[in-house]
Amino acid sequence: MLIDSDAYLRDTPASGRTVRVEEPAPGVRLLTLDREHRLNAMSGELIKDLHTALDGIAVDEDCRVVVVTGAGRAFCAGLDLHEPPAREAAPAATEEAAARRRSPQAGMHVQQAIASLVPKLRNLRQPVIAAVNGPASGGGFALALASDVRIAAASARFNAAFVKIGLSGCDIGVSWLLPRLIGAGLSHELLLTGRFVDATEALRIGLVSRVVEDGSVVQAALETAALICANSPMGVWMTKEVAWSQLEVGSLQAGIDLENRTQILTSYTRDQTEQITSFLQRRPPEYTDS
Repeated sequence: MLIDSDAYLRDTPASGRTVRVEEPAPGVRLLTLDREHRLNAMSGELIKDLHTALDGIAVDEDCRVVVVTGAGRAFCAGLDLHEPPAREAAPAATEEAAARRRSPQAGMHVQQAIASLVPKLRNLRQPVIAAVNGPASGGGFALALASDVRIAAASARFNAAFVKIGLSGCDIGVSWLLPRLIGAGLSHELLLTGRFVDATEALRIGLVSRVVEDGSVVQAALETAALICANSPMGVWMTKEVAWSQLEVGSLQAGIDLENRTQILTSYTRDQTEQITSFLQRRPPEYTDS
C-alpha cells in the first residue's frame, strides 16, 4: 500500500492514547484499540501505540495472557483511508522531499511497520485472545488471524478488504494464516472477493471458536484467559510456540521430534511438579515460573 508516509509513521510518535492497556484480572492484559470515532482504524499513531504496547508485554514477567479488543462497535476497520496523513503543499524547493514521501521506499516503511505486528503477536510467549466485538477488516482481520484464539460477538464480521481498494488480497500475513485456519479453497474465495463473513459463518468454518452475545465478548475472552492461567506458565508458553511451529514443520516425524524435546524440557520445571501436586491435593496451583 503506497502511502505518503513520512508523516504517517516517522513523524508520528507513540502517544499511548490509541491503545489502552488494562489488567482486568491477575496475569491478564487487556489491549483496547481506542479510535472509536474511526472504528479503530489504523492510523500511524495507533500502529506505533500497538507496537509499544506489545513490546511492553513481551518483557512483562507477570503477564500470562493477552486479550485484544476494540472500543465501541468495531474491532478494527483496517487502515484509515478517511484520515490519511496531512500533506503540506510542497513548493518547488521541496518537490524532491515530497517525491521521497511518495516513493516505494517510504511505502515499504509503512507496509513493514503494519505487517510486523503479525509476527510480533505470534512471537509473544503469552497466548493472545482476540475478542472480536464488531467488524474486523483488512489489517483488523490480520490482527484477529494472528491471535491464538478468536472469540466473536454476534455482530462481528470479517473480511480481507485489501482487494476492495485495488490492492492484492494477499497482505499483512493474511494469505498465509487464513488457509491454515479454514483451508485453501475457501480462503482463496475470501481473498479474491473481499466479501464479509458474519459470526455465524465464521463459527461454522472454524474461523472463530465461539460466538457470544454482543456486549459479552470481552468477558468470554477473560473466562478463556482464566482457563489458560490455570496451567503452568512454561507449559502454556511451549504449547503456543510448538503449535505455531507445527504449521511450518514439513513432516509428522519432524513434528513429533519437536514435541518430544519440548515435553522433556517442561518435565524438569518446578511448576510441572506443582501442577500435578495441586491437582492431587485438590487446591489451586501456586506457580513460580521456575
